Amino acid sequence: MENRWNPAEAAQYQTDLDLRVYSSRLLGQDPSLVLHGGGNTSVKVTETNIVGESEEILYVKGSGWDLATIEAAGFAPVRMAHLLKLAKLDRLSDPQMVNELKTQMTNASAPSPSVETILHAILPYKYVDHTHADAVVTVTNTANGWERIEEIYGDRLVIIPYVMPGFDLARLCAEKFTAEAGPQTLGMVLMNHGIFSFGATAKESYDRMIELVAMAETYLAQQGAIQSFTPGTVSHQDTRQNLAQLRYDLSQTAGFPVILATHTTPKTLAFAQRGDLTTISQQGPATPDHVIRTKRLPLIGRDVAAYKSEYQAYFQTHAQPGLTMLDPAPRVILDPEWGLCTVGRSVQAAAIVADIYDHTIDVISQATALGGYQALPAADLFAVEYWDLEQAKLRKGGNPPQFTGEIALVTGAASGIGKACAEALLKKGAAVVGLDIDPAIVGLFDRPDFCGIPCDLTDEGAISTALEKAVRQFGGVDLVVLNAGIFPPSRAIAHLDLDHWRKVMAINLDANLTLLRELYPCLKFAPQGGRVVVIGSKNVPAPGPGVAAYSAAKAALTQLMRVAALEWGGDGIRINAVHPNGVFDTGIWTEEVLQARAAHYGLSVADYKTNNLLKVEVTSAAVADVAIALCTPLFACTTGAQIPIDGGNERVI
Repeated sequence: MENRWNPAEAAQYQTDLDLRVYSSRLLGQDPSLVLHGGGNTSVKVTETNIVGESEEILYVKGSGWDLATIEAAGFAPVRMAHLLKLAKLDRLSDPQMVNELKTQMTNASAPSPSVETILHAILPYKYVDHTHADAVVTVTNTANGWERIEEIYGDRLVIIPYVMPGFDLARLCAEKFTAEAGPQTLGMVLMNHGIFSFGATAKESYDRMIELVAMAETYLAQQGAIQSFTPGTVSHQDTRQNLAQLRYDLSQTAGFPVILATHTTPKTLAFAQRGDLTTISQQGPATPDHVIRTKRLPLIGRDVAAYKSEYQAYFQTHAQPGLTMLDPAPRVILDPEWGLCTVGRSVQAAAIVADIYDHTIDVISQATALGGYQALPAADLFAVEYWDLEQAKLRKGGNPPQFTGEIALVTGAASGIGKACAEALLKKGAAVVGLDIDPAIVGLFDRPDFCGIPCDLTDEGAISTALEKAVRQFGGVDLVVLNAGIFPPSRAIAHLDLDHWRKVMAINLDANLTLLRELYPCLKFAPQGGRVVVIGSKNVPAPGPGVAAYSAAKAALTQLMRVAALEWGGDGIRINAVHPNGVFDTGIWTEEVLQARAAHYGLSVADYKTNNLLKVEVTSAAVADVAIALCTPLFACTTGAQIPIDGGNERVI
């Protein structure tokens, strides 16, 4: 356990709250302490209010903030006097507690205070830190965890049995801590939940947290509980169709499209291949708050229907009248061939599940080596999974963007129309895979929902490898924009050699045949129906002289689209084409080509760009807007169509 406190950095922070921000970020930087909004911190300060009265205020982490990136604005200021009165009540319901906390804030625009605010208030220390440290949780999640915690810490910690977070936990802590704490007390352990440290300064509280967690880590090492992971077998088979079908089953069960991310590492494979997996993985999560992200149990294997039935039975066993069941799809899948698969409505959600379960593997493995992993009973976990205060955190996002949970593949995505399509799809919530021969595709968009893959589309092996990577990363392909192509220099038929012809055909036609063939199994399992948009050309209905190879390739591609529409309609796959006129902000329109084409028609470059009835220039963004619209429900009844995007062309009309 690394102590990250830097005196030079800390010296830059002058106020108590600023130091609270600094030390909170230090905790948040270590994923073995907190993950994705987990844990909370606080500081007690004295402030003068608007009428000149001195008040003690608790600044506690606000809901929705992450300790790794928290700022001063992420702490909710709540009046201590009222919090201490609340702690003395016999009972306080969750809605009442939330209301009381909000009404006692001194800043109405601050985030909602943590549900553990009253607990922070009753601890008689200026700074209070709370984490879900892996090492501590590992020890508590064993059959004799209480005795082991006493063995590690002696009387330096007060131990609290598991109680659901909120008012009841605060009341219990107030009673036990007051009775058991002494001058030797450095912290407090909540069984199956986490650990608290506290101090008179931010550094003291932080140092104590690091010291206490390090003691648990040392204990695990001394007990031989630290595990190494070596998988028995590693599969290198093409898994595209199987993953796409699993994602389809998951989406149907969830009721919305999902991302299915595969994490095949020595660690995940070794865990998924354990002989005792059906026992150790079916106990529950490492801490109860994980259940709202991961659900109580992972799916072992690929039988989604069986998982759904078991989840329904779990709900019926524990639900109170009037409670509505959440979707019954798993969020974690353990498979001996794939290792760990994580499920989410978005790439970010699936990534959060992956981070949580990666640490859960460590906790389960080490607790098992320590004598046996033992999570909370199902009833306790159900109470948290369906706790409205926790569910509210997941509902804050509002309505998701249109293509949330869907996966798009765009060829020629590094520039021009392809880049514009990728940008538009990302804005609408899709996870996007971009293929391009330009290596710059890798870093085109620095965000987790974009996967850029360099790929020579004339190489069938390269296409297969790229698609395998794409499906392993996101789970399938729902939307396809076939955009990659070349527009060669003008060449009359009398001077058209076969090498020129074949090069144009290989990129503009043959590569698209390969892509359609290889993508078909994924498109067939698209949860909301596969959709393909072919970027054709105005040259299909109205060819020009000097571009025979290009015009023939685009015409053949359009015919291929029409045949695919006939063959794939029964699978719910829609495929349409758009025919842009010259789109001059693309890479294929070099200055040389542009001047040559303008001269051929006896026009200036400016006039050539707007040589249409509406006198408009057709841009990449304009083409992307139409292409993406074809993938929406607006065109749910359209397939095999050809739409011009040319500003109006007399020969086309």
